[in-house]
Amino acid sequence: MLTGKQKRYLRSQAHHLNAIYQVGKDGVTSNQVKGIIEALEAQELIKVKLLESCPDDVHTVALELSVQTKSEVVQIIGHTIVLYKATDKGIYKLA
Repeated sequence: MLTGKQKRYLRSQAHHLNAIYQVGKDGVTSNQVKGIIEALEAQELIKVKLLESCPDDVHTVALELSVQTKSEVVQIIGHTIVLYKATDKGIYKLA
């Protein structure tokens, strides 16, 4: 579980990132989950964008992604979700 300070730090680090995955009309697929897991292992912090055609609510998708990828939701802003998963690399130093 992330503290408020940790979330603020991660939000500041994610500000300049572009969304690397998009969830569309099919919702969250197993291939997307696999790709997001790989991206989290490589980068620790990623953005996922929901397209207008996505039938699910952004909060529902965020919860589903965090459970399936074993990551934490850092922020939901508009149709964009910021996910974080700590790895052995320790790219982001959370105190």
